[in-house]
Amino acid sequence: MRVQARRAGALLGGLMLPAVSLADWTLNMSPGVTSSSNEIFSLHMTILWICVAIGVVVFGVMFWSIFAHRKSDDRKPANFHENTLVEILWTVIPLVILVVMAIPATATLVDMYDTSEAEIDIKVTGYQWRWKYDYIDQEFGYFSNISTSDDEIYNRTEKSEHYLLDVDNPMVIPTNTRVRLLLTANDVIHSWWVPEFGVKKDAIPGFINEVWTQVDEPGIYRGQCTELCGVKHGFMPVVVKAVPREEYDAWVNEQTAAAEAERELTQKDWTMAELMERGEKAYATACAACHQPDGTGAPPAFPALKGSQMALEDMEGHIDIVVNGSAGTAMQAFGNQLSEVDLAAVITYERNAWGNNTGEMVTPKQIFDYKNQE
Repeated sequence: MRVQARRAGALLGGLMLPAVSLADWTLNMSPGVTSSSNEIFSLHMTILWICVAIGVVVFGVMFWSIFAHRKSDDRKPANFHENTLVEILWTVIPLVILVVMAIPATATLVDMYDTSEAEIDIKVTGYQWRWKYDYIDQEFGYFSNISTSDDEIYNRTEKSEHYLLDVDNPMVIPTNTRVRLLLTANDVIHSWWVPEFGVKKDAIPGFINEVWTQVDEPGIYRGQCTELCGVKHGFMPVVVKAVPREEYDAWVNEQTAAAEAERELTQKDWTMAELMERGEKAYATACAACHQPDGTGAPPAFPALKGSQMALEDMEGHIDIVVNGSAGTAMQAFGNQLSEVDLAAVITYERNAWGNNTGEMVTPKQIFDYKNQE
């Protein structure tokens, strides 16, 4: 009884709060920032008003009939079984309404599925739990990981404005340019969604789905993965940065140069300290979500690396499982996700962090040779 009283009091208190204390909300869709999202919004409003008109007519006739033919007014009900004209009307009128609704809906869908004449192609690959963007024509790519800190997630500090919607590397596109996105996934089904673009497309392993967008206004636009893709599903945001074409071209040149420099790092003579520093960053980005920042893991799905036999003794097995993954388990293959430098760095880090202290170092050249001998 006391529990019910408390619940009733909480409900009453919530209802008595002023409207300004509630979170910002709206009853309608927003137009968005692309031509597709504006077409979707216009279609939504058209269908909405058609449904409103139908509702007004149907409920109007229903309420008039209830009032005008009420029993208390001594009305006698009509006694008939069939009326050909009525049956024709209630068949033809809904058919006409459906056709009227289908015409703009079909035009919008045709436009949304037309990915031709794109100036830029970007391959979007979903991983558990991050996105990879490959700029096909420019021959570079990178991963986009959530950048919300653990302190925010676990309520140790105040949450930022874009809690769970910030990433380290957003997808960058030029304004006033038609961009085609080729979506797929590496492991399970994901879904790439940016509400302001009017774009939501599934990323399915083994399939390529296409969608296009064109943003006219510079800005930062946010979305999320909208497919239940595992325990970190809520930590897989999408961030797109739209910039003027000149700024985009300069950014592409920087990324191309950085990708080339990254490839050259394979031949560099690395020190243990350099590999440990880089490996700590790579581990935090690619491994900590499953094996925990302190290497203790989450057995049995994600075994501990701290003090494990593999990290302390079996170097060849350690390299193999990081590069190729482990079939039938949650361990992904990182051979195509990380560069040779990051692979070497993260393995070196795992073999020397958290008290493992093997003193063993794996070089990028070792990883390169290992991958080429397979």
